[in-house]
Amino acid sequence: MSYNNPFSDAFKNTVDLNELFSTHRRNIEACSAANQAVVEGVQAITRRQSEVMREYVEQVLRASRDLLSSGTPETGLSRQAEYTRGLIESAINNFREVTEMATKCGFEAFDVLNKRASESLDEISRASSATGSRKKAA
Repeated sequence: MSYNNPFSDAFKNTVDLNELFSTHRRNIEACSAANQAVVEGVQAITRRQSEVMREYVEQVLRASRDLLSSGTPETGLSRQAEYTRGLIESAINNFREVTEMATKCGFEAFDVLNKRASESLDEISRASSATGSRKKAA
């Protein structure tokens, strides 16, 4: 170390920029993969919700035709109760299905990011130990 420039050796052999850029590139790739998993999940949920809405419209149209053609008010009321019960059960089942899809999508994205975070910590650990051994050798 020179007394003329005391900080000249301070940052020598401390950071391998190629390794740093490589680590960040892999981090960005992991974020992209997680984003892709979320986008695919949202698309699947949207498709399922549109199918559910189509089914609901068909059920309501069938029910309204059936209720309008029923003869007595008592028959109409009992049919209306049956249709309502069926629609509520269907709505609960569909809500459960969509919730499971969203949860699965979230876990898939989280798994990608969690794996990458673990790998990134390992890479940082290896890089810091390699830097430390280079400093000791110098």
